[in-house]
Amino acid sequence: MTTVARVQPPLSFRPGTTASGDHDHAGHPHRRPPAGQDRRTVDSRTEGERRQYRTVFISDLHLGTRFCRTDLLLDFLDTVDCDHLFLVGDIVDGWRLRRSWFWDGPHNQVVQAILAKAAAGTRVTWVIGNHDECLMAYAGLAFGGIELVRESEHELADGRRFLIVHGDAFDMVVRYAKGVALLGDVAYNLALRVNRWLNIARRRLGLPYWSLSAYLKQRVKEAVDFINRFEHAVTDEARRRGYDGVVCGHIHHADIRETDGIVYANDGDWVESCTAIAETRDGRLQILDWGARARRRELVALARARRSQTTGGLLPAPADARRPAREPAA
Repeated sequence: MTTVARVQPPLSFRPGTTASGDHDHAGHPHRRPPAGQDRRTVDSRTEGERRQYRTVFISDLHLGTRFCRTDLLLDFLDTVDCDHLFLVGDIVDGWRLRRSWFWDGPHNQVVQAILAKAAAGTRVTWVIGNHDECLMAYAGLAFGGIELVRESEHELADGRRFLIVHGDAFDMVVRYAKGVALLGDVAYNLALRVNRWLNIARRRLGLPYWSLSAYLKQRVKEAVDFINRFEHAVTDEARRRGYDGVVCGHIHHADIRETDGIVYANDGDWVESCTAIAETRDGRLQILDWGARARRRELVALARARRSQTTGGLLPAPADARRPAREPAA
């Protein structure tokens, strides 16, 4: 497996393109980007500037839990526009809502923001996942301009065809041992709760956000092996069905990789990493890392606070720092 190059340019334009990225300097349209042009990038345009994409993929919002980062999600939905929005499963966490009900005002605002996009002309497709499997009976129907489907496909601007699935069908634990999956869900929520209190303590010590579960995913061999098996299973299915790539979610680990000519793109989650996959107008895929944006703002606020302490409080705090950070309820 070869990992697609990950860079963080101001804008990931291909050499020899115009600012629009649709034609080269001779005026010829681009049909297919060279291998390696799908990449991970932190969009570094000016804060508040609107972003326009052909297609956006988000998944694993887990609305109905206290851990959904509705603050960052609302900022994302308010900033990013697209022609087609794919909701790639686990948008509402039915598993959690069955155990204990939680649904606050920001959760309503997220739903309203998505419905507003659909009403404004954005095509919205909801690919059902395992946590929102209660909607499976409604697959093939549309509500409020949102199409509900079991899986989908999407043709990029350069002609490549992608399979769009949540990914739970390739998770053997979810598929064949649902009791174990439910136990794992409880353990994951416990890790998120521990992570919340850990970061409250870090914030009081003037330290930036740190993710316990992300650390464990990267360092625990079994977690790394699971992610690798999942990636291989999804890409093998895309290859078997004649697709050029696949976009999925489920494992809360955003990435873009290419294996033997098949592109694997995972859009991450909105519980911790807060990431999305975006297709540019010329058919390139990028990871938009809204969590990194938030961490940059937090670091700037911490730096200014320290400088303010050393200068007797003469420096004004930026607007983002003056707004209190949202903390999940206990």
